Amino acid sequence: MVKRASYCFAMVVAFSWGFVAFTANGQNKYALGGLAGAPTRMGFGARGIGMANAFSTLRSDEITGYYNPALVPFQTYASAMIAVGFLPLDRNLNFASYSQSLRPSGGFSVGIINAGVSNLEGRNRDGLVTETYSTSENEFFLSFGIKVTEHAAIGVSTKIFYYSLFEDVRSTTVGFDVGFVYAVDEQWTIGVVIHDINSKYKWDTSRLYGREGNVTVDRFPLRRKIGVGYSPGFLGATVAGELEWIGSMWLARMGAEIHLHEQFSVRGGIDQISFAGDITAKPAFGFSLRAPIDIFKPVLHYSYVIEPYSPGGIHMLSLNLSFR
Repeated sequence: MVKRASYCFAMVVAFSWGFVAFTANGQNKYALGGLAGAPTRMGFGARGIGMANAFSTLRSDEITGYYNPALVPFQTYASAMIAVGFLPLDRNLNFASYSQSLRPSGGFSVGIINAGVSNLEGRNRDGLVTETYSTSENEFFLSFGIKVTEHAAIGVSTKIFYYSLFEDVRSTTVGFDVGFVYAVDEQWTIGVVIHDINSKYKWDTSRLYGREGNVTVDRFPLRRKIGVGYSPGFLGATVAGELEWIGSMWLARMGAEIHLHEQFSVRGGIDQISFAGDITAKPAFGFSLRAPIDIFKPVLHYSYVIEPYSPGGIHMLSLNLSFR
């Protein structure tokens, strides 16, 4: 097993940094703060967010291509998820996805992220409120993965970004994710993911300002992650950690999930751990309740994130259904 793990690690490193050298295209020069696409980097669903988004190596039965498209072939049965978030500052964050395996060795996942801000006041030159505005930021993704061996899988996600910012100011663009997963054994998993290749917003304000308008491109920071997951069967727990190079920053995250009962689990973790100390970490925790119903096997997930620089935290609720 040691020899196989060494071979796996070499493949992971080669895949990650070799591909980054080819695709970075200058994206890694950007700092993290203020860059486009922030809602798409907050996580996906209450379970993933409650585990601090350390989810790129977890071969569970509720897989979505958001964290790593190479995980999709490990889905044992079809599942659907819908989630709603309750955020301060008039923000909204919602998710939906559907995943299933494709015999003999593939799988796919489709999903959507919807985010935005409401109750934005429009005022005239005298400071009087004239009307109320809102924004709508959306990501639609299609992930496909395939097992290249019994233990290894690769995957790719195609993502369509649609952002309605203001009257006649909208952006529709395409980006990509690629991933690799290697199952060392039943307990250990190693994964590599590169997110937001070519992801950006492209704004054309000529329809709003006429000849004074122009075209502006806001690029997402390129994200490169390597993660390790450990699921010892005798403990009924899962522990995962990730190291991420995003833009020009190094971040880490870690999370754990413990099954206290057949129908109850708890989880927690810390996201956004900065080695330079120039960004505040985000602790998260949550739980899951499984209903004793054979049809659809419904599971309710809840998570709470202590969000820095905000007057309150994030509450997230998810409902997961299984189709066996």
